[in-house]
Amino acid sequence: MDLLLITIGILALSFAGIAIKIWAKKDGEFAGTCASNNPLINTEGEACGFCGAKPEEKCKNPEK
Repeated sequence: MDLLLITIGILALSFAGIAIKIWAKKDGEFAGTCASNNPLINTEGEACGFCGAKPEEKCKNPEK
C-alpha cells in the first residue's frame, strides 16, 4: 500500500510539473525544434513534416 501511494505521489508531482511548465510558457508551447529532425527518429534524412526543415537545418517555423 505504501508503494502505491508513493507511486501515485510521484506521478502527481510529474503532472503538476508539466502543467506548471505549460502555464509558465508563452502560449503554452514547449521550447525546442522539430522532433522529426532528431537523428534517432529520422534515420532516412527526410524533411520535417511541420515546417519542411531538413535534418541539418533549424526549424523554419516563424514563431520559433
